[in-house]
Amino acid sequence: MKRRLGYLSLLAAVLCAAAASAVSRTPVGVPDWELGGVAIAPLVVQALLVGAVVLATMGAYAILLRFLVDHTESKRRKHDARNLLRFVFIILAIVGIFAVLTNQYVGLLFSLGIVGFAVTFALQQPLFSLIGWMYIMVKKPYSVGDRVAIEGSKGDVVEVDFLVTTLWEINGELVSSNQPSGRVITLPNSVVLSSHVFNYSYREFPYVWNELSVQVAYETDLEFARELMVEEADDYLGDEMEEAIDRYRKRLAETPVELEVGDRPTVNIQQEQSWVELRLRYLVHPRQGTRVRNALYERILDRMNDHPDRVAFPVSRSR
Repeated sequence: MKRRLGYLSLLAAVLCAAAASAVSRTPVGVPDWELGGVAIAPLVVQALLVGAVVLATMGAYAILLRFLVDHTESKRRKHDARNLLRFVFIILAIVGIFAVLTNQYVGLLFSLGIVGFAVTFALQQPLFSLIGWMYIMVKKPYSVGDRVAIEGSKGDVVEVDFLVTTLWEINGELVSSNQPSGRVITLPNSVVLSSHVFNYSYREFPYVWNELSVQVAYETDLEFARELMVEEADDYLGDEMEEAIDRYRKRLAETPVELEVGDRPTVNIQQEQSWVELRLRYLVHPRQGTRVRNALYERILDRMNDHPDRVAFPVSRSR
């Protein structure tokens, strides 16, 4: 449908250009083409040419957009391509309209340079946001669908426009445990130029390390409890984590960072005043973090409760 509208827009643009050419060739001096001493024919020609420019850019945009949609399966790439095409054709349309209105196609570039210099001071924030959008398109600190944290706001990126980025909020004041709150956050794109951007689902490695803590008494058989936690975690997500670790190692190999990474979940022991804290460390997709944590908690506590002679829990209320 969009491609058909694109062809119709191009056809209408050709008709407008042909009409403008016909009007411009009308003999001068015809009374119908003057109103109050003002020649109407040049104004009609300019209006038709402006219409031709607008229709041509709309038609070309619709055709190219449909072509990209048909040949691109990734929603992220479709979103980025749509915004980039829209920006390019808006610029082309503005330049074309100014060229028609001024009749100076070469001097127009110089004029736009002067005007742009003046506009820079008047519209600093929108221009910084536009530059931020260009930075996002080129460097890809995040894309549509990523889970990010920017300037204290955390959420899933649902749209990246010319001036703003829209997030579907996670956590916030209403909920916790990485759950959607239902609120939408709008951030100017300029923040990527001056703030830290945390991407939890980066396209090359969409996983994060999570920890699950279990507090046990000092009377606990720590080696047994540790092996129990690793066994349950390995049974629940070991194979998936091993595949993710392979991607993690390949990613590390592209950097100068040397880091030893285990294939399976591990448990670190932290000594506290009245208990021992066992911290299970594992790799998980950020959107599955809460579900995996809850499932692991239930499995580990059920196993520990089956062995009260080897696993004891602290009873102090100071916890």
